[in-house]
Amino acid sequence: MTAERFDKSKLPSRHVSIGPQSAPHRSYYYAMGMTEKEIAQPFVAVATTWNEAAPCNISLQRQAQAVKKGVKAAGGTPREFTTITVTDGIAMGHAGMKSSLVSREVIADSVELTMRGHCYDAIVGLAGCDKSLPGLMMAMVRLNVPSVFMYGGSILPGRHKGKDVTVQDVFEAVGRHSAGNMSDEELHELECVACPSAGSCGGQFTANTMACVSEAIGLALPGSAGAPAPYESRDAYAEASGQQVMELIAGNIRPRDIVTRKSLENAARVVAASGGSTNAGLHLPAIAHECGIDFDLHDVCRIFRETPYIADLKPGGRYVARDMYEIGGVPVLLKALLDGGYLHGDCLTVTGKTLAENLAGYRLPEDQDVIRPVSNPLSTTGGVVGLRGNLAPEGAIVKIAGMKNLKFTGTARCFDCEEDAFKAVERRDYREGEVIVIRYEGPKGGPGMREMLATTAAIYGQGMGDKVALITDGRFSGATRGFCIGHVGPEAAVGGPIGLLRDGDRITIDASTGEISVALSEAELAERRKAWQPRRTNYQSGALWKYAQTVGTAEKGAVTHPGGKAETHVFADI
Repeated sequence: MTAERFDKSKLPSRHVSIGPQSAPHRSYYYAMGMTEKEIAQPFVAVATTWNEAAPCNISLQRQAQAVKKGVKAAGGTPREFTTITVTDGIAMGHAGMKSSLVSREVIADSVELTMRGHCYDAIVGLAGCDKSLPGLMMAMVRLNVPSVFMYGGSILPGRHKGKDVTVQDVFEAVGRHSAGNMSDEELHELECVACPSAGSCGGQFTANTMACVSEAIGLALPGSAGAPAPYESRDAYAEASGQQVMELIAGNIRPRDIVTRKSLENAARVVAASGGSTNAGLHLPAIAHECGIDFDLHDVCRIFRETPYIADLKPGGRYVARDMYEIGGVPVLLKALLDGGYLHGDCLTVTGKTLAENLAGYRLPEDQDVIRPVSNPLSTTGGVVGLRGNLAPEGAIVKIAGMKNLKFTGTARCFDCEEDAFKAVERRDYREGEVIVIRYEGPKGGPGMREMLATTAAIYGQGMGDKVALITDGRFSGATRGFCIGHVGPEAAVGGPIGLLRDGDRITIDASTGEISVALSEAELAERRKAWQPRRTNYQSGALWKYAQTVGTAEKGAVTHPGGKAETHVFADI
């Protein structure tokens, strides 16, 4: 391939590389060792969330070099840059988690600014930690330049006492330890072996959920999400992603040609079928928002309810991401759904082919039980479902994968922040039959909509996972299991019903009918609302304050700008 395939006069990089007026810009490129030929080619951003914060990101730098090799081979000029991540496994259980969801917006915004500032023509984005996957996909759709997404790969499972373990087991071990059921020595032994390699959390937590989404929605090459991070085969997918983005430039195939309402529905299907993370209920609406598509929490949850749960993955099931990879990866899961009539096979993907064409060579192996056929599902309803009622007029979400009892009625035990709830759990200062309420943790109220894995894992570790329920206007980790309801809206910070609850109020949760309600009349709720006063957070400056001023509701994806509907132009068309 040569530069003749590409008309630079129609690409954004013309502003910094063509004509006498670009001489100062070209002088910078020469300073970096670029040749006239390289300057004449399309400029392809290779964006990663590489850092030394956690194993999720540590292999992305290596994979980026393979992407660059592919871009060069196909006639492009790669320009590598990195952006931030906040790693949930380390941010979890303290004030650092307030930064997590905010980082999704910062990732998308920083990629946008880098692309705009340097007039890059296309992007290959590699991500590891939870929020970095949707953050990069949001940027791709927002900018609408030819784009290929690639997941950095999952961590290998640890082994402890003859069983596969993940970081979820370590969080739950903290609860067992606090209950006196695990010694200091055994806890230390577990923490030393749970995470044995580079890569993102190995269960069907948020990172692997959104990795499945990347293939289902059409932004990633088929099979690219599957191989664990340490596997050298990832480099081949990275190189192929670099080559393919050049084909997209040549064919002028852009993310908004790929991300449509139908492909978003495909993405929601794979979340439900795999028992994926409730966080997809935030991220899919946010991706849709970038291109002006109305696709909120209720649209996502409707698809969840109609989709069979067929992949037996942790935390609700038995297997980890590597196990699914070894039977064929995400394409096998997609093929099972397509053959069952649950996917739109005519959706365009980054291969230039449709989803159905991409999956034509795959089949569901018979000699395995990681993924079942849709005719024999683990349950007929997806592993994640939506709830609604007088306690959550804007909706809520719960992960039911692996749960046997789908109904819970109990009395409220209210906490106004996660720290207070966790201290009570540590002291075992709660009772069977209670509904633990953690509020003022929503997008505005946190600010930042924290995940509650430390608290829920401690409850499970104490053997109380099926004896209490927990509801919050914050979020849950993809690793959370048990009767844990998140995204309750409106949030407490804006006067939502969750902020009006008192200890002893009777709450009913029914995941089979989609109900979440409190036994209070509208008159009683109205009376309590008169006495309610907004709370002032401790975050009155800086990034968290700025986020709280602009963030919208969880129902709509907790987004911070008007989105595609308000656009008068798209970056790709400058």
